[in-house]
Amino acid sequence: MATPGKIAVITGAGSGIGRASALALLQAGFAVVLAGRRRAMLEETAALGKTPPPQTLVVPTDVSDPAAIASLFGAVKQTYGRIDLLFNNAGISTRGIPFEDLTYEQWSNVVAVNLTGSFLCAQHAFRMMKEQQPQGGRIINNGSVSAHVPRRHSTPYVATKHALTGLTRSLSLDGRDYNIACGQIDIGNAATTRNEDTARGRLQATGRVEAEPRIDVEHVARGVVYMATLPLEANVQFMTVMATKMPYIGRG
Repeated sequence: MATPGKIAVITGAGSGIGRASALALLQAGFAVVLAGRRRAMLEETAALGKTPPPQTLVVPTDVSDPAAIASLFGAVKQTYGRIDLLFNNAGISTRGIPFEDLTYEQWSNVVAVNLTGSFLCAQHAFRMMKEQQPQGGRIINNGSVSAHVPRRHSTPYVATKHALTGLTRSLSLDGRDYNIACGQIDIGNAATTRNEDTARGRLQATGRVEAEPRIDVEHVARGVVYMATLPLEANVQFMTVMATKMPYIGRG
């Protein structure tokens, strides 16, 4: 069983914020378990990190599938014997569908990934952190600025991100006796392939479609590393990393 330093698990590690955070954590000395649906993208992240196993471990995982999540954490326990950090990063959205046109399946899919998947990953990590020696660890949830204010036509995403704030607060309280810290990073307009349309134009609260500024995803990854590398007696409860001029404050 290899135990190369602290062990981090990142969901949605195949691209965007997950990939940037994985690479930054590798540079900070973590061993990183790369979880996500697409093996090829996870292996690409591992290759970019230039750190062979056991410093990286690729585990294809669909976080909407409870059995897949159980297999992920089983692999973590078998390979490393412990977990020091979970970054609940995986998320999906319905993107621009008016509320009245949403289907039950669309709603359910977003809830399954963003909320139930995060809950199940956190629960597995919590159990390991409680039982391991030394006891404890850290959970970081990707809340998004949508955990605070909505965009138009984004009800499932906004609702699940608001719920993640409740999950974060509950974990902070319930983990207190076991040296388990939980915080939330709320991200606004990171420049990833998932939100390229933001730079072209997004529907605003006024009804107009306007382009919005974005920031390099590396700035988000630096925030994740800062939260992850604090001693467990310190915690960033909530951090917002966003484009300075994006319509967040006052967007309605």
